[in-house]
Amino acid sequence: MLQGKRILLIIGGGIAAYKVLDLIRRLKERGATVRAVMTAAAKEFVTPLSVGALTEDRVFSELFDLTAEHEIGHIRLSREADLIVVAPATANLLAKMANGLCDDLAATILLATDKPVLVAPAMNPRMWDHPATRRNRDRLAADGIAMVGPNVGAMAERGEFGPGRMAEPMEILAAIEAMLSPLRLPGQALLAADPAIATRPGPLAGRRIVITSGPTHEPIDPVRYIANRSSGKQGHAIAAAAAAAGATVVLVAGPVTVADPPGVTVVHVETAREMLAAVEAALPADVAVMAAAVADWRVASEADEKIKKGPAGAPALHLVENPDILATVGRHPTLRPRLVVGFAAETENLIANATAKLERKGADLIVANDVSPETGIMGGDRNTVRIVAREGIEDWPDLPKAAVADRIVALIADRLGRA
Repeated sequence: MLQGKRILLIIGGGIAAYKVLDLIRRLKERGATVRAVMTAAAKEFVTPLSVGALTEDRVFSELFDLTAEHEIGHIRLSREADLIVVAPATANLLAKMANGLCDDLAATILLATDKPVLVAPAMNPRMWDHPATRRNRDRLAADGIAMVGPNVGAMAERGEFGPGRMAEPMEILAAIEAMLSPLRLPGQALLAADPAIATRPGPLAGRRIVITSGPTHEPIDPVRYIANRSSGKQGHAIAAAAAAAGATVVLVAGPVTVADPPGVTVVHVETAREMLAAVEAALPADVAVMAAAVADWRVASEADEKIKKGPAGAPALHLVENPDILATVGRHPTLRPRLVVGFAAETENLIANATAKLERKGADLIVANDVSPETGIMGGDRNTVRIVAREGIEDWPDLPKAAVADRIVALIADRLGRA
């Protein structure tokens, strides 16, 4: 889906700059054109020669380049891209963006652009948590700047651990793909004049829907992971039904074996953190359907090598909570969709648990189903659901998952029509 897309990559000065070389390669593999701008500090970590060899283009770095500025190069660079990506986005770059400073080429481009911007922050955890950086992050979010990461993990500094690791290239790629799907830019109305959207027939024509599907895999070591027993069949069926109803659909899919549905933009992810990054990058949307069975926990520190058996017995795994994607979307301060649909897969107290989830996570509807082993729902082709809303509960009969999807899409269209 990136064929012909133009990416302007601004590389900041941080140890994570080496990751952008892999990001450039992956963007090029998918048909994107990449131009790079490097800050002076970035050149201390990667060379313009390496970056230029991968982009197959000139690397820009000087604001007062006589040749480029004769053509007002900073304006041209800021306007010719479909998307500007800042990676790594250092604390210094975030501060410049938030406060409108433009003392070098990178900052001047960011101030002069009218195109969407995605930043991938990278810095020491104390810098990330500093009140000044928190203010800058809030300011950038209010300005419509999209963000992917940072992740939690070990830092380059010995003994440092916490939030601040730049998102991995595949996470950034997922966010880029989500942002460049047919979309509304932050703060803008849906581009209904686009014939690919406006003329698509169906009750959801002109609507944008973000759907999650499948499990997530949370690595323990290179060969083991934590996961839920989800096939992705129900989420993929909802995506196909929504597309057939005329919606523009972004499907964020965990590791599944079912085929991508036709007419849908699919972003493939593996972990809960990657899924959250892709969902946030796909917003704003009219509807969010969070059907994925996201693993609630991950190990605090993934082992670099396969954990071997030993005389001490089974190793102790220290688990930490994954981000709550449904609650993040349902309670988003600025980008909450008009309609948020969650799923509750339970083995006991189905209605009580689903009702509590509805309130706790800020959803409008919960699709609740009993996934006890004897039901055969997990991985099967049929489903029996109950729709839990604030105004009551609706029982649906046992149906093929495709028929459940059709009913869910019809319910969404009806809700939007009444809103």
